[in-house]
Amino acid sequence: MKPIVFAMPGNEAMADQICRARGWEAGRWETRRFPDGESYVRFLCDVQGREVAIVCSLADPDARAIALYLAACVARELGAQRVGLVVPYLAYMRQDIAFHPGEGITAVHFARLLSSACDWLVTVDPHLHRIHRLDQVYSVPTCVVRASPRIAAWIAANVPLPLLVGPDAESEQWVAEVAAEVKCPFTLLQKTRNGDRDVQVSVPVIDAWRERTPVLVDDIASTAMTMIAAVARLHEAGLNDPWCIAVHPLFAGDALAALRAAGVAGIVSSNTIAHESNRIDMSEPIADAMAALSGAADALRS
Repeated sequence: MKPIVFAMPGNEAMADQICRARGWEAGRWETRRFPDGESYVRFLCDVQGREVAIVCSLADPDARAIALYLAACVARELGAQRVGLVVPYLAYMRQDIAFHPGEGITAVHFARLLSSACDWLVTVDPHLHRIHRLDQVYSVPTCVVRASPRIAAWIAANVPLPLLVGPDAESEQWVAEVAAEVKCPFTLLQKTRNGDRDVQVSVPVIDAWRERTPVLVDDIASTAMTMIAAVARLHEAGLNDPWCIAVHPLFAGDALAALRAAGVAGIVSSNTIAHESNRIDMSEPIADAMAALSGAADALRS
């Protein structure tokens, strides 16, 4: 049976695009908050025996995660055959190690919470570093959708003579993947982070690529301090104004305005989080992953 798809507030556009891509049903429900801040959910269509998918990107995660958890639990309580979570931006992957005494590995605890409420999970390019695969911490089937093919297609169509620029050594694998698809060179910056808003960046020798347009690509743009520092160094090196591309456009506070003021050719993001910079649509590959993973979850129980 085809999934019935529900959108948490702020995720309606992504859910609608997923339904159109596969011809799935858009579910009706009511979600709101009580005056004291507690979450309320009421399903307005029958989910008994159905494959339920709930779409919720976890920007501002502390305000959204409990509502998502409760919605999934209520769907199960009402007899849903399976409940899948579509979380285009998956939060709580940053704390994948105890950096200081007294800390915990919160990525593991958050994974346990979501895993307890669902049968499968789809996300886009989670911030994997010391945790190398989601199945190391999630106990349900998961699928990671790669944004690189869509990013590469956008660059190829919109930026002549691009030079891909990764923010740090950790980004080499996926920046190299995008560059290979675009068939253009790439280089990596050297980044030192001294705090959430204190980032130092150095640029390698790039004399051979001065005629090219730099394209900064990063997975998460939160404070945008990494991109802002990189833009300044690229300007000092005499390169053209760079394009800035983020998979997950968090852009906290005045980050977007500050990045624009740094002097960029443009700012582009995927629609894993609804944002004015969205130009790269991930709904179709997400829908493909949902279809494959819901079938895989079914096979595991047969």
